[in-house]
Amino acid sequence: MTQMPDPQTPLRIGTRGSALALAQAHETRDRLMAAHGLPQDAFQIVVIKTTGDRVQDRPLKEIGGKGLFTREIEDALTDGGIDIAVHSMKDMPTLQPQGLLIDCYLPREDVRDGFVSSRFGSVADLPQGAVVGSSSLRRRAQLAARRPDLQLVEFRGNVQTRLKKLEEGVAVATFLAMAGLSRLGMAHVAKSPIEPEEMLPAVAQGCIGVERRAADDRVAALLAPISHVPSAVRVAAERAFLARLDGSCQTPIAGLAEIRCDELLLRGEILRPDGGEVIFGERRGTLADGPAMGTDLAGELLGRAPAGFFDWR
Repeated sequence: MTQMPDPQTPLRIGTRGSALALAQAHETRDRLMAAHGLPQDAFQIVVIKTTGDRVQDRPLKEIGGKGLFTREIEDALTDGGIDIAVHSMKDMPTLQPQGLLIDCYLPREDVRDGFVSSRFGSVADLPQGAVVGSSSLRRRAQLAARRPDLQLVEFRGNVQTRLKKLEEGVAVATFLAMAGLSRLGMAHVAKSPIEPEEMLPAVAQGCIGVERRAADDRVAALLAPISHVPSAVRVAAERAFLARLDGSCQTPIAGLAEIRCDELLLRGEILRPDGGEVIFGERRGTLADGPAMGTDLAGELLGRAPAGFFDWR
């Protein structure tokens, strides 16, 4: 029988300290409470500041990429300072530290990007030469491909920081993930969600993953009832696609797997950072084929990429 956490020996949940990260940690806690009939004080939220949180004045590609938002949290998990770690899966490197495992995914939220502006309703409404802020290499490349006339500026920080930059006039528009806005109760901030056909999202966007020590069977049993299998299937295909491309914050890559009538549809694209070239492809297959589909699609796109396509890495 699985030993349940209690107020004397709470399950320690590691997370970043932003409002969105805390909302995700609270969602994980609340689902565990409901699944096991446990009180709130059987859990402890442990806030861990990461390098990505501390360094806000430089692009991610200059200071190390995705691992900047996970390294310190994973160190705490490995060292036993926390029992589980809650992550936005789009921030996660495809390779995990030895001894750690993610096999629990919460139900995936809205995967779309949201267009945010106080003055304009959509990308199409932006005037020639308008300044748009984004820290995402993917979004910047996708926007440059559609609207090469726009001026793109670096726009790092959490949701509240980016909205403040808009108010201060640093840019007239930006993009935020609809999933994050929804989890913060701020979906209304987006003037319009952008459909995947128009802007394919980041791999695993909208999905929360819960990381644990691979050898911790007790925690595995606690997490099993809250793991959402359809989300796991989709993310497995997308992350296999990303892994084959060796994707990081230095590579503009987009990918989305969707379950349609018991079939998996996977779409993916790679872009030059300046938006000058976009290579797109898709695969259809069974739900069990997801990882193989991801690897195969990535191989196709790499094969279609001209010599020098990735020289900007």
